[in-house]
Amino acid sequence: MTTPARLAIVIAIAASFAAAQSLDFATYRAKVEPIFLKKREGHARCVVCHAGAGNAFRLQPLDPGATNWTEEESRKNFEAVSRLVNSANLLSSPILKHPLAGTAGGDDFHSGGRQFQSKNDPDWKTIADWARGSQSK
Repeated sequence: MTTPARLAIVIAIAASFAAAQSLDFATYRAKVEPIFLKKREGHARCVVCHAGAGNAFRLQPLDPGATNWTEEESRKNFEAVSRLVNSANLLSSPILKHPLAGTAGGDDFHSGGRQFQSKNDPDWKTIADWARGSQSK
């Protein structure tokens, strides 16, 4: 591997690490995590399929009767979801691309359906803003 190629890889890894460090837990908990609990017409809530899932988007199961996660559970969710952010190419981040309609640039298949029909969906924008490093206000 040539030196420029190695340098490019190191820069991409460093950028990804820096972005992961800039993701804000408070914003995630206040604005992003509620999206995973939200019922969207024609779809199951994200938590229904992803609580305890065996894939990268693994949310903590809710306690019986709970309508929200504890702070400890939210931190575990934050760690899992943060790994789905690709700061080097934000639009290729699985947390943004996988539930997005194919016609809007999403993945070809998501067993939970197209949660977001376009990048103009307010919830998709909220997740994207958080992934860019926007802080809660």
